[in-house]
Amino acid sequence: MDTPEARYDRLIDRVSALYEEGLQPLALDLMADVDPELGPWSAELAHLRACLLGSIGEAAEALGVLQEASDAGAWWEESILTEDDDLADLQALPGFQKLVALSRDRRITVEDPPLVARPRDGGGVRGVVVALHGAGQRASHAMRDWAGVLELGFALVGVESSRLMSPMYRTWPDKEAAERDLGRALEQLPEELRGLPLIAAGFSAGGRVALDWALTGRPEPAAGVVVLAPALRELPAEAQGPLSPASIVIGTDDELLEVVDEAGERLSEFGLSIERVPGLTHEFPADFAARLTTLFSGVSRARGA
Repeated sequence: MDTPEARYDRLIDRVSALYEEGLQPLALDLMADVDPELGPWSAELAHLRACLLGSIGEAAEALGVLQEASDAGAWWEESILTEDDDLADLQALPGFQKLVALSRDRRITVEDPPLVARPRDGGGVRGVVVALHGAGQRASHAMRDWAGVLELGFALVGVESSRLMSPMYRTWPDKEAAERDLGRALEQLPEELRGLPLIAAGFSAGGRVALDWALTGRPEPAAGVVVLAPALRELPAEAQGPLSPASIVIGTDDELLEVVDEAGERLSEFGLSIERVPGLTHEFPADFAARLTTLFSGVSRARGA
């Protein structure tokens, strides 16, 4: 189904690709006539336009784009405005600090319930895969990307971060907030899924949180972990008992590969294997659903084998 969310995702992917190629004018042309149904993402689209303009030296025009969106009610977490290199030249312009202050006053936190899907065959449930979305995504993205586990007999739970960086943009900026979000989601699991093995899963920023959860056992122990392209930061000093599965999947062309490789020795000590997918950038492999069969092969059925 071609939903507004899907159209927004496609637009962002196309604009981001043009940006990476240094084709900002073409990206701006692409954003000149945005689908009206993408209105819920107006703040995110304004920020992207401002970054494109800022990256080609159009600081005053970039600030104007943000101010127009702000006048319509948009807001952004302060660091998005003050720490983005593309917006650095805006900070000395009149009106920028007022924009930051307005955004700070409007910032909100939203605690949404987890999304839950059960295996389609109606048989026994092997475990619960708790999937965490990447930065800028929602729990619905995680449910889409990890849906293959349903065919393997796992229930799937999509957890949404409570930390909004703009009206629609969510990510996982700190461990404490992520742990609270996870704990709240696990407390809301349907009764029939409680007590089953929990498998931590996630992509990018969500992959980092999932890995940290699995290694620390907080907010409650996980039986295993599978993450894709985790945006690693500091790893725990030590890890809880053995995890199964215990896999990291990342592309050889992913910008985060260097960070993962630098932590490779520690990750191996924690029992994690790293699978490098040739030619893959920062995204899911096209054959990810098929790969899940191998990644989750070591998990035995908890019920109805």
